[in-house]
Amino acid sequence: MDPIGQGQGRQPLVEDPITVSAAIDSSQEIAAARGISRDFLTTLQTAHGLPVSQRLIDVAQLVVSELVTNAGKYAPGPCLLTLEIREGAVEVTVWDSCTTLPAVLPPDPARVGQHGLEVVMAVSRSFEVHREPVGKRIKAAIVLADDPGGDPAGRQVS
Repeated sequence: MDPIGQGQGRQPLVEDPITVSAAIDSSQEIAAARGISRDFLTTLQTAHGLPVSQRLIDVAQLVVSELVTNAGKYAPGPCLLTLEIREGAVEVTVWDSCTTLPAVLPPDPARVGQHGLEVVMAVSRSFEVHREPVGKRIKAAIVLADDPGGDPAGRQVS
């Protein structure tokens, strides 16, 4: 377990992991999945005192929407959404029953849509896809706190 909020002599605010999971039945449940994400992050802030910016709540809801939408579109049956706090980030994991791994399409300025994975990868600290005995798991980690200087947290672009 990694303590969150530790550093410079401070005691940890909370021990890892803090998690919530929910089965999502269809693409019609995207709003519910976004609500689970918003409620989870709001609770982190109010109950545990963790730094959660509105930007993080918005980005996490976007990532949840994209991953749950893809699961509903390409995999039969329900998907499992898990949100977990680890190492200063919220990990959004979506499991679905389809074994086909997602692919990011090559750039095409004329293409309308199908940019979801590109967006998820751009706003996430890390992005992983793992084939499972049944289906696959896709995990994206989004940093909890924005930079103290006001810059949004996430991947550094050079």
